[in-house]
Amino acid sequence: MDHNRTPLFTALKKHAASNPVQFHIPGHKKGAGVDPEFREFIGDNAFSIDLINIAPLDDLHQPTGVIEEAQKLAANAFGADYTYFSVQGTSGAIMTMIMSICSSGDKIIVPRNIHKSVMSAIIFAGAKPVFVSPAQDENLGISHGITTSSVRRALKRHPDAKAVLVINPTYFGISAHLEEIVELAHSFHVPVLVDEAHGVHIHFHDELPISAMAAGADMAATSVHKLGGSMTQSSVLNLNVKNGYVNPQRVQTIISMLTTTSTSYILLASLDTARRNLMLNGKQMIEETLKLAHYARTEVNKIEGLYCFGKEILGGEATYAHDPTKITIHVRHLGITGYETENWLREHYNIEVELSDMYNILCFITPGDTQETVDTLLKALRELAAEHSVNTANELVVKTPEIPQLSLIPRDAFYADTEVIPFKESAGRIIAEFIYVYPPGIPILLPGEVISQENIDYIVDHVDVGLPVKGPEDRSIHQVKVIVEADPIF
Repeated sequence: MDHNRTPLFTALKKHAASNPVQFHIPGHKKGAGVDPEFREFIGDNAFSIDLINIAPLDDLHQPTGVIEEAQKLAANAFGADYTYFSVQGTSGAIMTMIMSICSSGDKIIVPRNIHKSVMSAIIFAGAKPVFVSPAQDENLGISHGITTSSVRRALKRHPDAKAVLVINPTYFGISAHLEEIVELAHSFHVPVLVDEAHGVHIHFHDELPISAMAAGADMAATSVHKLGGSMTQSSVLNLNVKNGYVNPQRVQTIISMLTTTSTSYILLASLDTARRNLMLNGKQMIEETLKLAHYARTEVNKIEGLYCFGKEILGGEATYAHDPTKITIHVRHLGITGYETENWLREHYNIEVELSDMYNILCFITPGDTQETVDTLLKALRELAAEHSVNTANELVVKTPEIPQLSLIPRDAFYADTEVIPFKESAGRIIAEFIYVYPPGIPILLPGEVISQENIDYIVDHVDVGLPVKGPEDRSIHQVKVIVEADPIF
């Protein structure tokens, strides 16, 4: 296929150049009705292609023209049989994956460190999650992937599961042996769904972990906007239908149900052009990015009190491969939290990081970086370390949350009769809402799980240091919504 082509973006530019008289939404009509300051800042080109699904521009809900062509080019680029564009982010693509496979009462095997969109889909579908514990890194205080052996145990206990969901790679850039997991699941006649939110680039360079489509997975929700150069909220859903587990027509139906009818053509055009750039220039761009990332990692590890892991942690079942562009900087040996580090970098160097947790900050090195941006980060980290001398007596103690017992199907818990009680007095009760740290959006407690004192202490510790704990209706997390009474699942 000719990947120089951008059928959708080209059609949008042609339509804008014809300067049609518009009697349709959006009401700003090429920017004429927009607040003047905003219009000047954004620019008229953007408003000229902020359009809706009129005939010359195709319809994302039932594409037969330029959007269909753009999606076929994307499928070819990602090694997929079908690709669907998502303007609901990867969250929308993840929910589509699960809801196109699972119905009410169906089991789905999932890692416990899933994104909250996975649980949203499980609640919407009325499915039963079978949780697999990810490998915990007790030194770094983070979760890695799930292992082949843990998936095998789950499949043997639950051979009636409708799907296995895998995160590849994790937020921190670690991959398990995806090909092995796919082969195992398929031997049980179970499809594999992949949360590939942080892996759009891995398909385009052989030094990176294997992509979901290359590994033979059946569906993958892939964030093009995170690391692939499209605009925020634009993602793709890739399908491999060769194994017979996925019905593309049903997937189209579900993604349409979950997608606004006012689809953003600016987001869609950015997907079309990002695909072109990745196919034509991706390998070279990633090559330069890897050089910068290797340089950053080497220099961080020269700074006393800081540690940035690399390929030395590989070799375990859950740590099969690593994406070096994810720079995880472990700061606990300085006696400070990742949250404090994030704030210090913002206040002193105007640096914004991807996330912080109790022990780490995470920085992404992408094709948008330069030697200058990386050197700015390194300069800041050297100054930070100089201000906080290493003192093991004041070191933070690494804690990882206990995985709670699931006592009720999440949808039943979410819609059950509830009452609100003090969070610190909720041990032993079944929670009816989410509690998670965002980013990365991994739940600590999910609807239907039994709250333990260890969970309470872990969450309170995070709240006390200012980490972004979210989810409950009471944003202060002084109160929590629990089930009045419920019959547990045995």
